[in-house]
Amino acid sequence: MTSSISSSDSLAALAAVIESRLPQNGGDPQASYVARLLHQGPDVFLKKIGEEATEVVMAAKDADHGGDKSKIVYEVADLWFHCMVALAHYGLTPADVIAELDRRAGTSGIEEKALRRVLAREGNGK
Repeated sequence: MTSSISSSDSLAALAAVIESRLPQNGGDPQASYVARLLHQGPDVFLKKIGEEATEVVMAAKDADHGGDKSKIVYEVADLWFHCMVALAHYGLTPADVIAELDRRAGTSGIEEKALRRVLAREGNGK
C-alpha cells in the first residue's frame, strides 16, 4: 500500500483536527464527537480506549480462527484514534509517541523492561 502522504503526516493531520476540538480551542460538544469526548472528560475517553483495546483482541482472536484480518486494522484504527484523543487532552502528540519509539529502536525489549524495573526500584522510573 503506497501513499503520497507519510504515516506521520497523517497522524499529525488527525492530531491537529483533534486538538482543534479541545474545549479551550472552542470544540463544540454538540457538533463534534471528539469535542464531546473531551468535554465529558478522561473517564469517558479512557473507558473507550479500554473498549477499543478489547475489540482489537477480539478481532485478532477471530482472525486466528479464519476471521477477516482487515477487522484488526479497523479496530486498531479505532484504538489509535481514541488514544490520540487522550494524548491531546494531556497536551501530547503522536510525535511524542514516535520519538519514544525511535528512542527504543535497537534496544532489546527484554533489556528495556529490565532497566525500567531497576529505575522504578531506585525511584527514578516513569
